[in-house]
Parts: sequence; structure tokens; C-alpha cells
Amino acid sequence: MREGHAARSSRSSRRWRTRLAAFALLAATAAAAQAEVVLHAFNWPYATVEARAAQIAQAGYRKVLVAPAYRSQGTEWWARYQPQDLRVIDHPLGDTEAFADMVQALADHGVATYADVVLNHMANEAWMRPDLNYPGAAVLSLYAADPARYAGLRLYGDLSSNQFGAGDFGPAQCIADYADAYQVRHYRICGGGGDPGLPDLVANDWVVQQQRAYLQALKDLGVRGFRIDAAKHMTFEHMNRVLDAGIRAQAHVFGEVITTGGAGTVDYDRFLAPYLDATSHAAYDFPLFNAMRNALLPGGSLSALVDPGAYGQALPGARAVTFAVTHDIPNNAGFRYAILDPVDETLAYAFLLGRDGGVPMVYTDRNESGDGRWVDAWLRDDLVRMVGFHNAMQGRDMQVLAHGACHLLFRRGDAGIVGINKCGHAVDATVAMDGSVLHWHVPYADALGSGDTVVIDRAAYTFRLPPRQARLWRR
Repeated sequence: MREGHAARSSRSSRRWRTRLAAFALLAATAAAAQAEVVLHAFNWPYATVEARAAQIAQAGYRKVLVAPAYRSQGTEWWARYQPQDLRVIDHPLGDTEAFADMVQALADHGVATYADVVLNHMANEAWMRPDLNYPGAAVLSLYAADPARYAGLRLYGDLSSNQFGAGDFGPAQCIADYADAYQVRHYRICGGGGDPGLPDLVANDWVVQQQRAYLQALKDLGVRGFRIDAAKHMTFEHMNRVLDAGIRAQAHVFGEVITTGGAGTVDYDRFLAPYLDATSHAAYDFPLFNAMRNALLPGGSLSALVDPGAYGQALPGARAVTFAVTHDIPNNAGFRYAILDPVDETLAYAFLLGRDGGVPMVYTDRNESGDGRWVDAWLRDDLVRMVGFHNAMQGRDMQVLAHGACHLLFRRGDAGIVGINKCGHAVDATVAMDGSVLHWHVPYADALGSGDTVVIDRAAYTFRLPPRQARLWRR
């Protein structure tokens, strides 16, 4: 299908402007690679992200993970994770035009766009048709009925024919044992009760070509990062063929491989460790999240967070995307056990945004779970202040100064000190200052706005940590 001249001209101009802004963004990032916090604008319409671009940048975020960009239908949040067609962006949160405008607006403010992508399956449409033709006859008829609109929305490919057919999918067999790596990587995710599940794509040449073209089209629009949804359910061959060196160039790629812990747990050893060995991608740091969650529990100890990576309970910093909550945790019944107490979640963010290592992600939503906790969380004063502290501390070393069951105290170079107390009583931590890189007789003010200031004036200085609070003292 040929595009109309006006649609081609408009989209070409917009893409060129987006590329110029993206090149400027890359140059700025190379010059000052510290402002790296990712905002997960979960289930936000693209127009909302565009409208808030200046606010997002002002709050200190430099990357935004947005809703999956392809054709899908249905108003539920999970419907965004059921792709019908990769060649067009068209769903209730926006279309290709809105997506491109959003990327442009973010780039204009020095913020990179990260795309949430699904590569292992297509939408479960067995309830309405028996075939595996995607996008299917009904969608193709929509394209044919409005050729000018869809010519303008097309990312790549020929919209007059289906993109995938039966030969592009694996067997219609549901995963019966989620601890069986072969089943998890080759069979379907099913909902039970006779549900035939999400049709799994295989890594044949056509599928790989189409998926690679899709990711390249998003990069051409200015996308600079990809979250690979349900990476646990893909073969490494499939991932590595699609995410080749060309796609990975100047792009941050990280996968979602959910585990209940780090080294020694079955799901880490069978899924996340092999993923890290077989690919060069980053991943959600579920080992650190679980170490952090256990440390914050009443029976846990913050001493476990001194160096969790040394025990396989955290990913290497260069491959870690760290978090206190992901969208799956509140929105899926099977993961709600992992929701942190609200105060513990704040302490977790203080740890993640205060420490050295990993790319932190801040989650915000539109109350899809009904909890009400994460609506506008991205603009919470304490979180914005933590993001500012994180940005200011990048490139500075980290040293633990004191720790115990209740508390953790560490410094960031000579410029910052982080103190966390999870317990219901104050903790005094006395630290020897002889030979320390921290400055004497220089005020370190709490970046969280408590008014608390540290002035080191003796060889054994005592830091007071208030109950159930964090301090991010900054020189």
C-alpha cells in the first residue's frame, strides 16, 4: 500500500526532527552520563507523556518507559501486551502520530524514550477466530477502508496482507510446569479453563526479519531503550537473532525475567542466570529487590544490603535495572505478596536512588490496581528529591560506613551520605572519621528537606538516624 504524498511528507519531516533531537540527546548523554533514572509511565496515553515532557525533565528523569507501541485493542491494561500487528501503532493510548510527537517532545527536553515490547507472542484471539493469521481479516479490512490514515500510521511493511501465519507459531501447548525451562521457553502462557493461550512466535527467518524491522522502525522514531516483556518465555536464539548488534547499538536493552530471589533459588538458576550468560542485555534486578524486601521485613537485617552482589543477591551494576515496584506486582494477584509497606517502599527508593550501581526505575500508574498508591508518585516531593540526589552523586564511589539489623549508612564520594533506619526507634551510628574522604566542618544538608544537617567535627562522629526514615545528606 502506497502512502499519500502529504502523509509521507509530514511523517518524514517529523522523523527528521526527532532524529536531530535524538542525536543531540545522545551527545548530551555522552557529555554528562549521570542523569539516568527511568520513569515508568505505566499505561499513560502518549499524549499525556507528551504534555508532561517538561515536567518530567524538570523532576530529573532522563528516560521514560512508555506503553507498548503496536496495534492492539481493548481498554484493559493487559490488552496492551497482546499485539495484533507490529507494523502499525494504534491502540486506545495513542497511535504512530501521537507516539512520534511524544518522542519528539521528550527529546526536546533531553529525555529519552524507552519502548515496552512484546516479542514472544501475539494476541490470544482464539475466542473470536480459529486461524493464526495476524493481524487477521477484520483488521486488514479496517486498513483497506481508510488507506490514507493507515498509510500515515505505518511503521514498515505491506498493510494489504497479513504479517504472520500458522507457520510462524509454535505448538498450541500450554505451560504445565513453570519450573521447567523448556516448557517456559517453548510453550504457551495460558489462563486455564480451556484457554488456548497466547500464540508463541518461533524464531524463523521471517519472524526475525519482521521483529528486527519493527525495532529498527522504533529506533528511527527516536526510541533509545527496549524493555523485553516476558523475556523468560523466549529462547536465547530468538532474542539474540532479533536483538543483533545493529538493534543494540545506542540502545539500552533489558529483559523481564521474574525471580523470587538470587543465586540458589530455582527460578534464578534456571532462568535469570542462563539469560545473563546467553545474552548481553540488562535485566530487572529481581535478586536485589527480593534481598531488599527481606531485609526490610521485621525479622530481616539491613546488613544484608552491604554487598548483596557478592552473594549472588544482586546483578552487576552495569546490567541491573533496579526498582521498588514493577507494574506486575500490584496488578497481578500472584505477585501482590511482594508489595512493600508504604514506608518500606520509600526506604527502598532511598537505598536504590542513594546507592551506586544499576539504573533505577520509578513506577507510576493511573490506579489500574485500585490501590491508589502510585498515581502521581513520580511527582512526590520526596521521590523527586531522591532523583536529584541520585543525579548529583553519579560517578562517585560508595563505601558502607555502618550497618546493623535496623540501619545502613554509606557515603557517596565526599559529596553525599545516605542513612536508612527501618526500625521504630532512633539509631545512633558512630563512625571513625580519621582518614575519611568526608569533609570536616562542612555542612551536609538533608536533600529530603528535613532540615537535618551533619557537620563532622570530631574523630568519632555519631550520625543519628530517626525511626522509620531515611536521610540523604548532601554537601
